[in-house]
Amino acid sequence: MRRNSFFIVVSALFIIGASFAAGAWFGNSSRPEMDRILGVIGQTSDLPLTNIDFSPFWKAWRLLEEKHIGDEKFDRQKLVWGAIQGMTASLGDPYTVFFPPQDNEDFKSEIKGEFSGIGAEIGMRKNILTVISPIKGSPAEKAGLKPGDKILKIDDTFTNDLSLDEAVHKIRGERGTKVLLTLLRNGEDKPRVVEVTRDAIRVPVIITEKRDNGIFIIRLSSFSENSSIEFANAVREFLNSGSKKLVLDLRGNPGGFFSSAVDIGSWFIPEGEVIAQEAYQKGEPDYYRSIGRKALENIPTAVLINQGSASASEILAGALQEHKKGVLIGERSFGKGSVQELEEVTSNTSLKITIAKWLTPNGKSISKEGLTPDIEVKIPDNLKEGEDPQMAKAIEYLKAH
Repeated sequence: MRRNSFFIVVSALFIIGASFAAGAWFGNSSRPEMDRILGVIGQTSDLPLTNIDFSPFWKAWRLLEEKHIGDEKFDRQKLVWGAIQGMTASLGDPYTVFFPPQDNEDFKSEIKGEFSGIGAEIGMRKNILTVISPIKGSPAEKAGLKPGDKILKIDDTFTNDLSLDEAVHKIRGERGTKVLLTLLRNGEDKPRVVEVTRDAIRVPVIITEKRDNGIFIIRLSSFSENSSIEFANAVREFLNSGSKKLVLDLRGNPGGFFSSAVDIGSWFIPEGEVIAQEAYQKGEPDYYRSIGRKALENIPTAVLINQGSASASEILAGALQEHKKGVLIGERSFGKGSVQELEEVTSNTSLKITIAKWLTPNGKSISKEGLTPDIEVKIPDNLKEGEDPQMAKAIEYLKAH
């Protein structure tokens, strides 16, 4: 009888224990995935998110922690940075980028001008890393890089899976070091490998030249903080030269400060007229108008553009074209008409976000196709040294008008 009682008690305890374990297992397995990740702070958001199921994210996180084996130590913080980078990549916008700590430090150095590299502006065209323009006198130009060159590899790394900023980071480096670029040029079937030696990059903003027949040339290579002042000096030089016609050369100009483009446009476009529109996600666009500097309003002007003309240079060229203050000569421009804003995420990370698109005065989006020249002049592959058919066409046009 005692044995039976003992057996019953043990069995009951076993059943109770098993039930408790099963209940605990069931309760844990049915908990939200987010709650099953221990030691993670800031799991909830202040945003009123509805109809968004985050459980796949947290389940993937848990499975990685439980099962992944690799050469590197498991780093939860890197998972966070990687998740944010994946989130920005999903937008399909190469100019919206998250900078984890090291990339953030490099980017801040870049915008201060404290870097060395090959001296080429690059961008994304149809999801392919492409040379917008090599800077005049830079290692990239000396190595033979041309606007429109597609960069297939940087050293041994294929570029198809790199973001724009990752590619820029790989191309830049210490002065005197070398980088191998595998390029595919328009009209060629086989890639070519080009070795470029990195160097400190110095960009001449404006170069002026007086030609015969009353023609004056202003070459504007970028829109820097000082380009408005330097352009004013170039205008003064033009007026004092006795010249009556102007060539504004924006070829290979990758852009820069939007405000500089508006200020320079004000020399050509009457006061109060729209130079550009800035369209946001919501609401009406902002209109940027000429302050009416007037000196060049009635000057016959030819504007040179090519595949290396991008961003702020497209803003200026598009405004002159639509206001009929300049005829565009050359090749279709690059097509980069978006506005980025840098937001701090943590004290040592940041997010560069596309917040708006630039539109021409008539509301045309520059990002879609770029600008079409009024007179198309392509550069032949067999161009002889010293020849410039686009400049020649500009001068021919001004002589006839």
